[in-house]
Amino acid sequence: MTETETRNHRAGTQQNGVAAAEASTVDDAFDDTYTEKEGPRPPMRLVWRNIIAMSLLHLGALYGITLVPSAHALTLLWSVVCYLISALGVTAGVHRLWSHRSYKASLPLRIFLALGNSMAFENDIYEWSRDHRSHHKYSETNADPHNAKRGFFFSHVGWLLVRKHPDVIEKGQKLDVSDLRADAVVMFQRRHYKLSVVLMCFVVPSVVPLLWGEALAVGYFVPGLLRYAVVLNATWLVNSAAHMWGYRPYDKSIYPRENMLVALGAAGEGFHNYHHTFPFDYSTSEYGWRLNITTAFIDLMCLLGLASDRKKVSKETLLARVQRTGDSSARSG
Repeated sequence: MTETETRNHRAGTQQNGVAAAEASTVDDAFDDTYTEKEGPRPPMRLVWRNIIAMSLLHLGALYGITLVPSAHALTLLWSVVCYLISALGVTAGVHRLWSHRSYKASLPLRIFLALGNSMAFENDIYEWSRDHRSHHKYSETNADPHNAKRGFFFSHVGWLLVRKHPDVIEKGQKLDVSDLRADAVVMFQRRHYKLSVVLMCFVVPSVVPLLWGEALAVGYFVPGLLRYAVVLNATWLVNSAAHMWGYRPYDKSIYPRENMLVALGAAGEGFHNYHHTFPFDYSTSEYGWRLNITTAFIDLMCLLGLASDRKKVSKETLLARVQRTGDSSARSG
């Protein structure tokens, strides 16, 4: 079975309440017909607003580290809580739910994940999902927003510091994002994104510690800026490190790798060779909850009746793919 056939094959069975699905329902399957335009690459145009903002953020995060020893224990715990909410807003929310539609979420869960996404401040759900679908559909080409072939720095943060390549804009405009436009939560967040970011990313993390007598400065720099910088870099490592270092047990012909350190820091998003091979799988891994807090969270939401229709690759398809295109490092079975 070819890669295209694998991505478009469907199986309508149920395994322990998890739908065995062999196809994506959104426009995120790799397009092997795309060819890059000949000629010199367009000149790189710096976005100084972003360069200054990212520089100030990381300086603030470094200062936040110096405040950690003096922070109240509840402030440190609150920082972890904010990190988890932010991370889930990205991993369970804008990534696995809205970008790939790998499961279904109820309205209360979608609202919670949208708030978490605003706390993460990585672009609104609509734009993040559109760009991520471009990343999968045109991975490691000029139409990929964070093309890893352009180096670690570019794929990590540099892509946010320059204007998008024209191919990213052109191909992104042609993607089918009708499901995003039809989602009231997505469009509400998009309309009110700036206000939601100010409240969720900065005000709430900074002000809550005042309840136990923490200094406002500590609240702003530790659960505020330091937590925000850590979440950003954890997400960026999926685009950079997980596209460069690790094993490729499912498809040795693509850049994404299995990187356990990235999985640990990014709430389960480091099983990246698996994810790019089977982008519709809600777990982004064959190993369930192992180093994968996000999968555990989604399973819990299903148990509580707040989520449903989790898509999962069948074992037969998984093993066949490992034998056909893997690099012999897999431990499946």
